[in-house]
Amino acid sequence: MIELTGVSKYFGPFKALDDIKLTVRTGERVVVCGPSGSGKSTMIRCINRLEEHDEGKIVVDGIELGEDTQNIRAVRQDVGMVFQQFNLFPHLTVLENLTIGPIRVRKMEKAKAEALARQYLDRVHIPEQAGKYPAQLSGGQQQRVAIARSLCMEPRIMLFDEPTSALDPEMINEVLDVMVELAGTGMTMVVVTHEMGFARKVADRMVFMESGRIVEVAPPAKFFSDPDSDRARLFLDQILEH
Repeated sequence: MIELTGVSKYFGPFKALDDIKLTVRTGERVVVCGPSGSGKSTMIRCINRLEEHDEGKIVVDGIELGEDTQNIRAVRQDVGMVFQQFNLFPHLTVLENLTIGPIRVRKMEKAKAEALARQYLDRVHIPEQAGKYPAQLSGGQQQRVAIARSLCMEPRIMLFDEPTSALDPEMINEVLDVMVELAGTGMTMVVVTHEMGFARKVADRMVFMESGRIVEVAPPAKFFSDPDSDRARLFLDQILEH
């Protein structure tokens, strides 16, 4: 479903990604972790061309991401993304935030789009919030709206870029619970997160990054009990203490 081959990315002289090789199969849940500045968010943003890679090849669902804007548009229609910040339109209601994409991009009729939006608000357990504005919601509710908004585009792949990092601690689990449920549907997912409990529960594979490189890829049982690299071991010691 996703294939990165020899992918590198520069910000000026700084090499943010260094020869990344990664394959994600259909229906697979991959959790990406590592210290801050290791390239995790840059890699995931390259998968739907929010960042443009400088070297190598990225193929998503059979479509190569290059200069062709039609290809980029086609990939983005199949790839949903949830960010650290919720990026909801503050002047639109929850229902309007969810329907704007299907109506404008997929040319869906308003009634059908609203029915779809209510279906996904049910899935993220906040159907009663449809008529409210983002400022009237808690952070956890806003992030669940953001997940539902992505699902309304009916993507084949979901990307999550540290979706709980901006939330108060008591709101984190309500978002993670929704993500666990989504993982149970067989959705292809790539999740950048420090939430190791979530990773143990849903990941098919763990990817550990440092300094723009993939240092280790392993099943969760192996990664958490006996990582191959000293760097991964140190990272786990530090993060699991907290």
